Parts: sequence; structure tokens; C-alpha cells
Amino acid sequence: QVQLVESGGGLVQPGGSQRLSCVASGSRFSINAMGWYRQAPGQQRELVASITRGGSTNYADSVKGRATISRDNAKNTVYLQMDSLKPEDTAVYYCYAKVTRWAQEFDAWGQGTQVTVSS
Repeated sequence: QVQLVESGGGLVQPGGSQRLSCVASGSRFSINAMGWYRQAPGQQRELVASITRGGSTNYADSVKGRATISRDNAKNTVYLQMDSLKPEDTAVYYCYAKVTRWAQEFDAWGQGTQVTVSS
């Protein structure tokens, strides 16, 4: 079993910053890609940012230049630093990981953390 637990969400003013964290835990697993998705009310879940084990990153156009994804492989942790936040960034943010365990690949998801950008 592999669990992903997000933290760092909350209420932020427009123009403010927020740092999300996600920790993967379990036994006998390894992680390749990790990333962050988000889902706003009435919207489809969309990819915000992703990062490979080697550090190659991708960002959605909507957050490019305002978001930075990083990871600490030793801690099985991925971070999402968001700056210059806008009301349209309001969503539930979900951590994602591509996990290998017992020679099989799985998509692991966290339960989400709410980010609200409002004055």
C-alpha cells in the first residue's frame, strides 16, 4: 500500500503565495513521476505541474511563471510553490505519483487539499 498525503492548503489573498507538500509513504515502492492536479467546482481535473525523478518539469500554461514544482527523493516528497495567486487558482489540489510496487505500476492519488484565493 502507498499513501499520498497533501498539506499546505488554505485561504490566501490574491497576489499571495502558498506552498503545498505531498508525502508518499508505504513499503517496498519506488516513484518515478510526481505531480499536482487541481479541480475547481464544475470543472474537470487538470494537470498543474509534473516532475520526473530526474527533475524534468512541465507546467500548465495557466500557472507557468507562477508555480514551481520540486521534489525530495530521499523524503518521497513533492512540493508545489505558487506565487502571485489569482482567484481562478481556487481549487482542490491533488497530489499524484506513478508508483512501482511488486513489479507493477500504479497511479497513486492523494485525497486533496483546498486552496482558496480570495480577498
